[in-house]
Amino acid sequence: MPSSVSPLAILILISNTIIWGLSWTAFKSLRGYGMHPVWATAVILTGCTLLIFMYRPRILQEVKGHPALILVAIAAGMTNTAFNSAVAFGDVVRVILLFYLMPIWAILLARLVLHEPITSRAVARITLGLSGAMIVLYQPDIGLPLPSHWVDWVALAGGMAFAANNIMLRRLQGVSDGARAITMLGGGGLWACLMGIGMSVVGDVAWPTAVDAGALPVLAAWIVLFLIANLCLQYSVARLPANVTAVVMLTEILIASVSAWMFSSAQLRFQDLVGGVLIIAAPWLIRDKVSTRKQLA
Repeated sequence: MPSSVSPLAILILISNTIIWGLSWTAFKSLRGYGMHPVWATAVILTGCTLLIFMYRPRILQEVKGHPALILVAIAAGMTNTAFNSAVAFGDVVRVILLFYLMPIWAILLARLVLHEPITSRAVARITLGLSGAMIVLYQPDIGLPLPSHWVDWVALAGGMAFAANNIMLRRLQGVSDGARAITMLGGGGLWACLMGIGMSVVGDVAWPTAVDAGALPVLAAWIVLFLIANLCLQYSVARLPANVTAVVMLTEILIASVSAWMFSSAQLRFQDLVGGVLIIAAPWLIRDKVSTRKQLA
């Protein structure tokens, strides 16, 4: 376990959050071309999986050698399925707020699974980061983030699954980035496909049979971007304490808010700037003490 927080790993993880924070533009565009976000998720994540397999066709042999990776696939699939379902049927702001209670679950799971101590610095990071997230997401009309509808519980479960996913990635840091990536992307793609089929069968969403050809370059671009984002996640999660990863991931909220303002899809408020500063500052201002044990040259 690293004795201090790696600035490089934080910056690479922020690259992941930038891509995810901008992903709403892709799904909004694809929806305009006639593709439901659930089917778009299935196509993009499956495409990422195929790219990795084409580049490293023997990667499945490594995956088979680590049965614990099945837990990563399940957690990744549950994360995508829960989040997309909640966003599709519920209030987006409330869903994001409940989903990004994830750092709380991360710090608890890290203690149970990774035996990472719950230090005062870890609690301070979580508190500062979540405070920033709450400030950004606060709207008087949605009330406190207490689950009161099945959509709320699904969003909450999605955040728990995401925390579990990151904890498992950290525990399996000895497995190659490629094996962890294809498991996570493949699991997410499979669950999204199953969800799309189920929702299409009951008539909740349309089958992706009449999608405009203009969707193809958008899908191709975001397959590459999501693959890059996932590899960034693999690199950083293996090198950062779980509580730091959870807080840095909150940057996605800020990226989404600012990008929505830039594309005239939302207003940038003073509270967004204040909350954003707290989110970004948390992992940098509150850092773990470097171990006093010196390694001899």
